[in-house]
Amino acid sequence: MQFIETRGNDGQKPLNVTFSQAVLSPSASFGGLFVPSDIPSLKVDFWKRASNLSYQEIALEVLEAFEIDIPKKILLEALSLYENFDDPKDPAPLVKLDETHFVNELFHGPTRAFKDMALQPFGHILSYLAKANEQNYLILAATSGDTGPATLESFSGKEGIKVVCLYPDGGTSDVQRLQMVTASGKNLKVLGIHGNFDDAQRALKRLLGSHEFKERLKKMNINLSAANSVNFGRIIFQTVYHIYAYTRALKQNEIKKGEKVYFTIPSGNFGNALGAYYAKKMGLPIEKILITSNINNILTELFTTGIYDIKERKLLKTTSPAMDILVSSNVERLLFDFFGAKRTKELMEELNNSGVYKLSLKELSILRETFDATFADDAFAKNSMKEYAQKGYILDPHTATCLKAKPLMEKPLKNIICATAEWTKFAPTLFSALQGVDRTHADKVALEGVSTALKVPIPPMISDLFKASIVHKSIISQEGIEDAVIEFLEGDNA
Repeated sequence: MQFIETRGNDGQKPLNVTFSQAVLSPSASFGGLFVPSDIPSLKVDFWKRASNLSYQEIALEVLEAFEIDIPKKILLEALSLYENFDDPKDPAPLVKLDETHFVNELFHGPTRAFKDMALQPFGHILSYLAKANEQNYLILAATSGDTGPATLESFSGKEGIKVVCLYPDGGTSDVQRLQMVTASGKNLKVLGIHGNFDDAQRALKRLLGSHEFKERLKKMNINLSAANSVNFGRIIFQTVYHIYAYTRALKQNEIKKGEKVYFTIPSGNFGNALGAYYAKKMGLPIEKILITSNINNILTELFTTGIYDIKERKLLKTTSPAMDILVSSNVERLLFDFFGAKRTKELMEELNNSGVYKLSLKELSILRETFDATFADDAFAKNSMKEYAQKGYILDPHTATCLKAKPLMEKPLKNIICATAEWTKFAPTLFSALQGVDRTHADKVALEGVSTALKVPIPPMISDLFKASIVHKSIISQEGIEDAVIEFLEGDNA
């Protein structure tokens, strides 16, 4: 399958590229993104076999449906990394909350967040491509808290690959920060920046599209790619677990084959929700995809009014920092799929030039056939965390926002909630919720407090962070990012 560009072609780049080319060089014409030329359907007999297939088998069928140019041997090696998750036979378990609501737990990998589901195999594939092409690569990652640790874990020690991870200083949980700044691989560099996630992502996109920066890298014999979901190599793996969750509901006899369900997804950069949309197009029986946000509710505004307006907004810090995002990159891929390259380019240029775009009423109506959205404030999330902890299920603050979507379920169907992170990454919020006070404890104190109160263990990969040495101490201005990256690469090549 070939990949094309969301904003059309500028006449300088190829009209279409392979999956490998899109992964290795994710920068498309006019600042756009790569997308598949078509979304394939799963095999006709897939659903007959689905409930008996393993996660790896389902993933392989999805990848092969896209006809990507990666040898099957390499795909199998990449998918074998799920064997390092908590339960190799069930890396993303589906847990029943009640007769209607089920939680797809996507946090059982090495960094305890859903990004491991994509970045573990993605890292192996990108490393294979770099080696096969006998090229060195710089992988950039901008993070609101989860992509960074998962990227560093995936690429640590990989031959021919250097990673630079940008995170907003003060804009992640302390556990997320420690996961990054204690990363000890010699090929890794972590830079805190003054600013927020949108600033970090903007810097990443600027470097990806900068001819001058690429020329500086070229002189060092280094090519440039990215680990964020601007890279379709991430999105393809984020399609798999939605399909898997449905097959587990089949296996547990909670639904019948072909029965429609809701998917509720806490969303910031929209990659997770886009994966669900692609899964729907591949044949997954989704009634509607329900998007939840925190008070940075740009997506709620888009899916309820058709307006995407960031010109008057300021990013607000919340207890769900991975969703503290205003520029949601993957919405662009959705716009392209519904409205085509010409309209997508118009809308994105309006956003870039004036900070706002407006869909027509007809366009909004088309979006709302598949999506609906709402948002929850910190108080709602904390109350929900306390309520469910008392019932015996522990939510993180991002997943807790999904409970706000219950009124959006217009039909009496089952609902699959995507749980994007383990509670251990946000223990102060949970501990505060359990105590019913606003006081925030240090992460280590809160982890131990929750562990004692709810009689749950702290995974060693989290508790060990507090004993690890701080390796990366740099906090820099946004203007200093490019020079800091070059300094790291030059020092490493010296």
